[in-house]
Amino acid sequence: MYLGIDIHKRYAQVAVMNDAGEIAEEVRVENANFDDLAQRYAGTQAALEATSNYYHINDTLSEHLDVTVTHLQKLKQIANSDKKTDRVDARELARMVRLNSVPECYVPTDAIREARALVRGRQTLIENRTKYANKIHGLLSDHGITKDVKPLNVVGREFLQGLSLPALWDTLLESSLKIIETLSEEIREFDAEIEEYAGSLKETQLLMTIPGVSYYTALTIYAELGEMGRFDGDKEVVNYVGLNPVIRESGDSRIDGSISKWGSSRVRWLLVQAAHTAVHTSNDKYLIRFYKRLASRKNSQKAIVATTRKMLVSIYHMLDRGEVYDPPGVSA
Repeated sequence: MYLGIDIHKRYAQVAVMNDAGEIAEEVRVENANFDDLAQRYAGTQAALEATSNYYHINDTLSEHLDVTVTHLQKLKQIANSDKKTDRVDARELARMVRLNSVPECYVPTDAIREARALVRGRQTLIENRTKYANKIHGLLSDHGITKDVKPLNVVGREFLQGLSLPALWDTLLESSLKIIETLSEEIREFDAEIEEYAGSLKETQLLMTIPGVSYYTALTIYAELGEMGRFDGDKEVVNYVGLNPVIRESGDSRIDGSISKWGSSRVRWLLVQAAHTAVHTSNDKYLIRFYKRLASRKNSQKAIVATTRKMLVSIYHMLDRGEVYDPPGVSA
């Protein structure tokens, strides 16, 4: 038997297909209660989509079934059904399991899940704090205040607290400032957790030997990339992060376009910032030489992207071999 499981927030649609490709059973499972189903079909193969709540379902099913978590984007590219219903999607997953053609998605370990929860939780807090800072900018603009105020620093908050606005607007301003302070305190608590967690992992300790890579950047790289053993070489890591150039070929011509921007924009942005730090602040001689050589022939933006790619290749080999950052030609 082969199981296809289409997951939703409060239920899942399951299709069970036999060896002949016939649907043997279809069932709707409420509230992710898969214990009975998993035990009934113990030892069979199953596929489920990598939705936001798949961790728990995968862990539950994996105790009894041979589970493959599918890569959603690749699944959409190869699925041959024009109809999109729960039953159709579940049947399609079951069919692909039977044909051994499921595009597999990486399932992170518990340690990597914890790291992702920490760095992504902090990022959410940062985004919420920025939202309230922007609300304050809008409030000031509505009252003709054009001064460049930064609500997130001490000077900016002191200026805002000294303003005298009409009662309602003053209340809104005070509310936003209180929320910003609360979020800032939560961010500081997350920072302490992240620093402690990063300090406990061999991988992040290795990453922090790169000039300019902080504990937060190191833990984010570790969390978003996962285990290096799942990649077949540094080119695959570069493609995973979306730093690979899009190549267009026609006849005898070949054009290397902009990067694909596939994968996590969070880790890609952090890597670019780390590359900027390496060549402009941290005196990384290896990357500085590489950057300057490219910048003299191309524009600085292309040079920094290529430098980021070079740094990522170094990161892959560091983590794959368990080595500290030791670029060629700059050892003491």
